[in-house]
Amino acid sequence: MYRPNDLILRTTTSLIVFILLGFSMYLLLVGHNAPGGGFVGGLMTASAIVLMYMSYGLEALEKILPVNYRILIPSGLLLAVGTGIGSFFFNETFLSHTYGYFHFPIFGKIELATAMLFDIGVYITVLGVTITIILSVANDR
Repeated sequence: MYRPNDLILRTTTSLIVFILLGFSMYLLLVGHNAPGGGFVGGLMTASAIVLMYMSYGLEALEKILPVNYRILIPSGLLLAVGTGIGSFFFNETFLSHTYGYFHFPIFGKIELATAMLFDIGVYITVLGVTITIILSVANDR
């Protein structure tokens, strides 16, 4: 099989994927207090994975990330909906979120919010849906 000279693409991919993954984690973590969140973070992570797919191919991607992306979809939905249903246990309305400050030995005082759990569920769902669609379309011959 003929393979074009893709040395520049592969070299820059490792740096760009690192930046994209770092930025997507930033967007995920600040999303409940600032612009960003699970949806945008999931799309950024999906774009990093698609870039790796374009650079290295499906076989290498499956070696690096042996994940069944179709399993991520119901897992993320379960987490997101479970966060909303959890508010019923505290006599609150659906998707009512709360937060608290907790002290951790190394990190100190950190705010933990239930909105973060919802964002993680959305992140996992968006990642699963996006990668499943893109890889299905790319492998359809």
